[in-house]
Amino acid sequence: MTKAPISEAAGQFGERVRARRAELGKSQEQLASESSLHWSYIGQVERGQRNVTLHSILKLAEVLAVDPGELVHGLRAPGDLGR
Repeated sequence: MTKAPISEAAGQFGERVRARRAELGKSQEQLASESSLHWSYIGQVERGQRNVTLHSILKLAEVLAVDPGELVHGLRAPGDLGR
C-alpha cells in the first residue's frame, strides 16, 4: 500500500519533478546521482512523502534545467488560508 503525500503541495511538487525528469529521459537513479541526493529520497520526493529543503529544491532544479520557481509556483503550505 502506497503512502499518501504529506500534503497537497508536496504531492504537486513531486509530480512536477517526476514530469520534468521523464521529459529529460532520466531515471530516478540518474537524477539522484547528478543532484548528489539518494535515489530513495528522489522516489519519496516524487511521491510527495518528503518535506523538501531549499537546498534540495535548488539541486533538483539545476539538474532538471528549470528555474526553481517553476517547481514551486502556486503551491500553498498546508493550512494556508490565502494570507
